[in-house]
Amino acid sequence: MMMSLVSTGGHSLASGPLPNFRTKPPQRRRPALPYLKTPRAAIVESRPVRVAPATRDNGSGGLVLVSAGAAGGVGGGGSRAEDMQAEARAMARAVDAPVFNPELIASKYGRRPIEVVRRMLEILTAIGSFGLKLWLDERNGVFDQNKKVRATELRQIFTRLGPTFVKLGQGLSTRPDICPPEFLEELSELQDDLPTFPDEEAFACIERELGVSLDSIYSTITPSPVAAASLGQVYKAKLKNSGQTVAVKVQRPGIEKAIGLDFYLIRGLGGLINKYVDFITSDVVALIDEFVFRVYQELNYVQEGQNARRFKKLYADKEDIMVPDIFWEYTSGKVLTMEWVEGVKLNQQEAIEGQGLKVLDLVNTGIQCSLRQLLEYGYFHADPHPGNLLATPEGKLAFLDFGMMSETPEEARFAIIGHVVHLVNRDYEAMAQDYYALKFLSPDVDVTPIVPALQNFFDDALNYTVSELNFKTLVDGLGAVFYQYPFNVPAYYALILRSLTVLEGLALYADPNFKVLAASYPYFAKRLLTDPNPYLRDALVELLFKDGRFRHVSHTLSLCVCFL
Repeated sequence: MMMSLVSTGGHSLASGPLPNFRTKPPQRRRPALPYLKTPRAAIVESRPVRVAPATRDNGSGGLVLVSAGAAGGVGGGGSRAEDMQAEARAMARAVDAPVFNPELIASKYGRRPIEVVRRMLEILTAIGSFGLKLWLDERNGVFDQNKKVRATELRQIFTRLGPTFVKLGQGLSTRPDICPPEFLEELSELQDDLPTFPDEEAFACIERELGVSLDSIYSTITPSPVAAASLGQVYKAKLKNSGQTVAVKVQRPGIEKAIGLDFYLIRGLGGLINKYVDFITSDVVALIDEFVFRVYQELNYVQEGQNARRFKKLYADKEDIMVPDIFWEYTSGKVLTMEWVEGVKLNQQEAIEGQGLKVLDLVNTGIQCSLRQLLEYGYFHADPHPGNLLATPEGKLAFLDFGMMSETPEEARFAIIGHVVHLVNRDYEAMAQDYYALKFLSPDVDVTPIVPALQNFFDDALNYTVSELNFKTLVDGLGAVFYQYPFNVPAYYALILRSLTVLEGLALYADPNFKVLAASYPYFAKRLLTDPNPYLRDALVELLFKDGRFRHVSHTLSLCVCFL
């Protein structure tokens, strides 16, 4: 099965029953365009395509000739100035894009108690009844026989409850260590195969947002979406002026209203946890606000286009990484036009191997790129689920959907690498000190009592070889330590953990014995051996020497072997 270039935003946390969140209507009428009659598939060109002269709106509804650079993405052939002008026009079209304002949301839904209670009951009824069915299956000894049925029911529940639960289902679909295979297969459909909204509304949105008629933009466009998820749906089209094949993502109508109530409920729950749950010391509301802020950014497709450009500049220098280009002249707050890329989702192992590719090679490429994101430039893709990662026929890993991005502060990036060094050396006192730099602990907290807890956990965990360590095991173990002491996990770190656990889930899907930490070790080794940063120079010396002597020859040899 092939999958579309642009993820439709199904990974976003959102809420409530979506307007027109249903299957396609029986018959739709559109202007007489020669449609591309392709199946739900991803067909594309992952190599650059020569772009002919393009056109743009002249402000009065007509189109005038412009250079390809203004209409196309990076490398389109036009000047940087023209491209910046096209981007500026796209930004002007997105001037009314929604911005997350928790006070405004609280004020709005605080005056609607009936609506709030109705939504709470809807969620509790759906989830509660499903939990009761699982309990009865287990009690009656039919849990295994009913897995497929229950998996389908759960997918339908998540779809019916809306984007918040679609997001939850997407996360579960990448965790084979949590969900049975029947649930993984069913929940994976939430990534890009959700019910669509009417095509007439999507096409009207394109014309309204771009200010021109559909047939003046495209020579062909698919009559129905090639992919659909919680925030929008994607069409395959061919630009009339250039012949370039593109993916056109259109936002669902009324999505801001649909997600607002769930965010209000989630934030209220976070406030109760902060107030009454003593063993959770992190500011849960702050974590929720950071995440919701990122989701609201996803509602601005111009912002997503800018994220894609930045990501491409930083990471697409490697031959095995592919990032699609943006077409600014055909982009607005609710419409995103990107280069179309052919590819297969990373959890479709048979299809990938049928092209002579190896899933684990692609996952390892993703891990190495993610480490660069997290620890070199600090700008990272916060939601790399299978719908956002494609294997191209050329063996490249294509990153899609740049709506949810985050950043790792520079001090934290170096502290994380130092933390790994201290972990390898079992220097638990230094590990405890690292939590100050990572902003996990305030400066007035005494780390002395934390050291024995770290030692008790890691002395046991480090009895495994580096190739046997499991990232989830370490996260769970550290989580137990965090709960015992006044740790406050920053929002960016929560997104890092989420990103890495998703990648590990993809790897485990292909090979239950794959270890993300083992795949990460060469990166840390090479970084320590080659980075001139004084902090990392000191970390390398600390790794190799103690009191003027080699700490342990095995680690020295491992570093050299990994580097070579």
